[in-house]
Amino acid sequence: MTSKAFQPAATALIVAIFIAAVLILQPLMRGARADFTEQQLYTLSDGTRNVLRGIDEPVDLTFVYTRRVGQDFPAVRAYATRVRELLDAYKAVAGPSLRIREIDPEPFSEAEDEALAAGIVAVDTDGNDPLYFGLIGGNTVDDERVIPFLAPEQEETLEYDLTRLIARLDRPEPPVVGVLSTLQGMSGDGRDSGYTFLREIAKGFTLEEINEDFFSLPEDMDVLIMVHPPELNDWQAWLVDQFLLRKGRAIIMVDPAAKTSQGSAFAGLGERQIRSDLGRFGPRWGVTLSDDALADTETALPIQAEAGEGRTTVLRHPLYLAAPPALMSHDSLITADLGRTVNFGAPGALILDEDSPFDHEVLISTGPAPSWIPADRAVTELSAQDTLELYEAQETAQPLAIRLHGALVSAFPDGAPNPDMPDDAVLAELARAEAETAAPHISTSERDAEILIIADADMVDDGLYVNLENSTAFADNGNFLMNALDVLSGDANLLSLRARASSRRPMKRVEAMRDEAQERFFDEQARLESSLAESQARLEELQQVGATDGFFEGDLEANLNDAERAELARLREDIVETRSRLRSIERDFRREIDGLEAWLKFFNIFGGPIIIGALGLFVWWRRRPGERR
Repeated sequence: MTSKAFQPAATALIVAIFIAAVLILQPLMRGARADFTEQQLYTLSDGTRNVLRGIDEPVDLTFVYTRRVGQDFPAVRAYATRVRELLDAYKAVAGPSLRIREIDPEPFSEAEDEALAAGIVAVDTDGNDPLYFGLIGGNTVDDERVIPFLAPEQEETLEYDLTRLIARLDRPEPPVVGVLSTLQGMSGDGRDSGYTFLREIAKGFTLEEINEDFFSLPEDMDVLIMVHPPELNDWQAWLVDQFLLRKGRAIIMVDPAAKTSQGSAFAGLGERQIRSDLGRFGPRWGVTLSDDALADTETALPIQAEAGEGRTTVLRHPLYLAAPPALMSHDSLITADLGRTVNFGAPGALILDEDSPFDHEVLISTGPAPSWIPADRAVTELSAQDTLELYEAQETAQPLAIRLHGALVSAFPDGAPNPDMPDDAVLAELARAEAETAAPHISTSERDAEILIIADADMVDDGLYVNLENSTAFADNGNFLMNALDVLSGDANLLSLRARASSRRPMKRVEAMRDEAQERFFDEQARLESSLAESQARLEELQQVGATDGFFEGDLEANLNDAERAELARLREDIVETRSRLRSIERDFRREIDGLEAWLKFFNIFGGPIIIGALGLFVWWRRRPGERR
């Protein structure tokens, strides 16, 4: 082969080898990822990987996104890219077990019909066409689950939402939830009566009511919910103990002063159980419920109160707490996406033992200076003023809700106790038959337990978070509890997932400047706006006296005296001056931010050429002496 023919032949051979290598290595390297983001945004959690690798039957995911409409909204467009990339990462791990496709529902298309039939939300936009942005999941038995709208502000829980959807499709039968409670609103099947929380459980889960005199727990129960439970006898406590050792999933809501129980229409105060606690489990877990209730002036909930003469007023009552998102954990999936308060009624506090064998996470806490209120006073109709008279501020915040994680040891080291049989022979025989079905005693947990403990049972009452006129929630009590139930009832791998950092990168310097400007100008702006409102109100009074409709129009000479005419002129001058000052404040508020924006534009446009030019001049200057020599 001549030298002239060798070069093109070698070039063609190299190109062919490169193409072949790409075709061979592409499927082999499909799962390879290098994540250089600060928060590891594109690295899947171990729990997600375990769920994806354990899929038994193929799962289909359909990403629904109206590209043309989404392009008009930068936040939606960026989030769609984030969702698409995350789905690619899922596909790389799951392989053929996960089938992903994307549809663009143009108006009057088959794709739009498919999206609407599945329950994807059509979001109205400023244009003529709606925005579809959701996810449809299906499995081989035609079970379907949908995320109706992928809200960009909920990006922190995106991985959990996707993994939970896949896990539920892989296990289509709904989890079994057992409910044990002495509250009237938490009894029944949740179909036609009961609290909103009970009805929500019945919609998405198999609900099993547990009677107060139970001798066995429901079979195949996945999660146990105890809301202000009765005082358990030894046999009942042992059944709960064994369930937690085997399944380890429970939501326990106890209360030192259950106002909901006291207010029952079925019995008087003396016949109701006012206090519930953790019983013999508390010392084992290193968690005890306080004897007294808590009040908190910082998070006091506005409520309606009588003002005399048949009138009502709205005032902040320290015994009713409205914990804002700032007092919630931002790392837990249970509370990360909550945007409103979680309301409590005369709650207690959870006292944590430093030597507890459990890892504990405080999900919700009080403000920094709550006060203890005697439980026997808190359970009565204690007024806000009476509560303030009893108020003695403490120096530290108190936990209202915690999540425990870890291995359990039985609270019954000597084994199963003998059940207390009813006096009635027939009931005793039935109870004996139920007791005989109990599984053998075990002393240590078969898997790590996940237990949510809340120091208030009244929070499930609709009156604390639901508008009874239109049945809409004004607080996140229900979302908090349903989030907890979703997390605890799902695949065990879901429990290891945490709320992720957002891919959005706020301009921290701009935000700091905005906060500083707000702090500097807010007081003056508020004072000026208040003065402007007072001046305008007085001006309207004088105009009515002068029988004129215009702002500066009308002849007031006939109806106003000299003092009123002078006051009217002064008010006009004050209003003009005040509005001028408000406009000046608005300009000052934006001046520093606009200046920073101008400098950023300057450096982005001219910074590169200036630096390159400076380097060129420096090199030229350095080479001049050599050229002269």
